[in-house]
Amino acid sequence: MKIAFQSKESGQLVDQCIMDRKSDHINLAIQSQTSLNELDGRFFYEPMTSAFPKGDPDPILFAGKKMKVPIWVSSMTGGHALSGTINRNLAMACNEFGLGMGLGSCRMLLSDNSLFDDFNVRPIIGDNYPLFANLGIAQVEEILAKRETDLLRRLVDRLKADGLIIHVNPLQEWIQPEGNIILHPPVETIEKLLEITDFQIIVKEVGQGFGPKSIRRLMQLPLAAIEFGAFGGTNFSKIETRRTSPVQTLKYQPFVNVGVTANEMVDIINNMALEGNQFACNQLIISGGIRNYLDGFYLTQKSIIPAIYAQASLFLKYSRGHYSELQQFVTGQIEGYKMAKSFLTLKIQNNHSII
Repeated sequence: MKIAFQSKESGQLVDQCIMDRKSDHINLAIQSQTSLNELDGRFFYEPMTSAFPKGDPDPILFAGKKMKVPIWVSSMTGGHALSGTINRNLAMACNEFGLGMGLGSCRMLLSDNSLFDDFNVRPIIGDNYPLFANLGIAQVEEILAKRETDLLRRLVDRLKADGLIIHVNPLQEWIQPEGNIILHPPVETIEKLLEITDFQIIVKEVGQGFGPKSIRRLMQLPLAAIEFGAFGGTNFSKIETRRTSPVQTLKYQPFVNVGVTANEMVDIINNMALEGNQFACNQLIISGGIRNYLDGFYLTQKSIIPAIYAQASLFLKYSRGHYSELQQFVTGQIEGYKMAKSFLTLKIQNNHSII
């Protein structure tokens, strides 16, 4: 209940809430000074040209389906005791908020059906939002060599997925104690697969990102999307150095710090587009080092190619327990994205300053 009283000075009724707020402002003003080195220099703040957003942002068409917001749940886990809980929570969030989702590696489902329910999330997501299965490039290379591509079709069909993510991870496989040997350049394997399959394919990295030669080859392929998996986020090569001996860790550590950031990858693709290159792939999932909605907003707005953004570690953090924790996190991310879309413009767009 609001409390009002009469001011001695003016004789007017004063709302207690207003008085409390003004008191807070006085008490906190000195503590709330900002310095120039705290400025996020990527944006102009435009308070005069926007109103508070109503409803969801404009829907995004991705892989033939509409997403309510440009946020992708990046591939994370499979075959762990918590995988079922994690995947179900993530799928519930996708259904509630209109997100897309990539499953973690589905490798074990090729030969073992015991954990199928941990991956079977289409009934939870529903049919309206994109869902992709996931396999590593080493497994795809082996399946092609054995001419067993029906395994891939069966995997996609059983999961009622919209297609298959192929994670390209040669550095991780090299460092991993149990790693697979990759005999052929991954792009050649993907080209062969595209020739003989009719389902959609996304190609992603796992923490190092793609350099310009790799990007150029990938953008020439009729992929549903490229997911960056850029340097700056979860790094599976670094994970492997923590699973091996100290001698091996010392040997591989310098290489773990090699990679391409998401911002650099956007610049590379933008430059290719500005140079007049024609792309067969016309959709990006920007991931790797996306700490919050401002990072995602900045990079998707900067990209000339239509783009959504993905997070893995934060979704993983909030999906291991009760769904309400994940629900609260996603709600905050979407609200932040709406605020960014309403109040911010980029100082540099498509590699050119707009000042």
